[in-house]
Amino acid sequence: MSERTAPTAPLRARAEIDLAALRANVRALRAHAPGAAVMAVVKSEAYGHGAVPCARAAVAAGATWLGTATPEEALALRAAGLPGRIMCWLWTPGGPWREAIEADLDVSVSGMWALAEVVGAARGADRPARVQLKADTGLGRGGCQPGEDWAELVREALRAEAEGLLRVTGLWSHFACADEPGHPSIADQLGVFREMVAYAEGQGVRPEVRHIANSPATLTLPESHFDLVRTGIATYGISPSPELGTPADFGLRPVMTLSASLALVKHVPGGHGVSYGHRYVTPGATTLGLVPLGYADGIPRHASSAGPVLVEGKWRTIAGRVAMDQFVVDLGGDEPAAGAEAVLFGPGDRGEPTAEDWAQAAGTIAYEIVTRIGTRVPRVYVNEERDG
Repeated sequence: MSERTAPTAPLRARAEIDLAALRANVRALRAHAPGAAVMAVVKSEAYGHGAVPCARAAVAAGATWLGTATPEEALALRAAGLPGRIMCWLWTPGGPWREAIEADLDVSVSGMWALAEVVGAARGADRPARVQLKADTGLGRGGCQPGEDWAELVREALRAEAEGLLRVTGLWSHFACADEPGHPSIADQLGVFREMVAYAEGQGVRPEVRHIANSPATLTLPESHFDLVRTGIATYGISPSPELGTPADFGLRPVMTLSASLALVKHVPGGHGVSYGHRYVTPGATTLGLVPLGYADGIPRHASSAGPVLVEGKWRTIAGRVAMDQFVVDLGGDEPAAGAEAVLFGPGDRGEPTAEDWAQAAGTIAYEIVTRIGTRVPRVYVNEERDG
């Protein structure tokens, strides 16, 4: 991912990443779960914000764990010098188990094939693996089913632990509907998780951490906090669900501001078609502004004719279709200079749209809006110094 620590020249586009906001968010999340450790999840380049700078900022603010989806993401953090506990959970057969063991990563195991592979890698590395057993408590994705499957996984993990091949460091699961307040599956999953943890501990597992809480559960379900909470999207100042509250309601601040420099401003007559398919036709004489961002940069094509942009203090709307590299806004006769700033989203302080506004325009969630911003957009990091 292209990175800059400070702007040196006008950029076509930039995603400004406020690391002071990220540190403040981590501190706020720690306050929401005072009895638990915090894992800052930095998968997918920290939800599009940049994994290494964001991981460093999160650790500086008190996150004692880092989490990634893939082992490659976790290994990259370790190679960049990130210390402490790093967990990764999305494995496929033949994955880099030995490298993960040698890098002191915590690895997740959901079934017998994975346990067999990590045990084999531990033998080859001649050192024990740190393994967390994942329970499927109702999400139906990764994780081991309760009952006989869980009993077998626990039994074989304990056998390998007795041989010195691994240490069971955690028991964990993931919610399906924690972002939907009052959904009956939340209580059901908590009950199943407690039962599966109790079974494993009754058989002799002594985990360092038990965890199921994601961002929405961290913010709204204190009974789910256990020993560790995993904060993903909330780390970046975005509410995990509009129904739960705004970022400000939880003491959070959006970290990313996406902006671009207008590439062209021009006068056009009424009846002028705009962009592919002429889905927008100017209702009268007006000015058009060309924003040099498109779906190749992660701007959702589904936001065509709907996405909001702040130019010279006014909200504008995308005129017609989003193209691969650019889109157009109708400036309504205003004449900003080429190079004027167009702000797609940010914290909202200056009246600009937010990632949630874009999510509503595109019929998606704010997670996707920030995560999909592509590598052609430089990340410009501000407020890198740790707060006093």
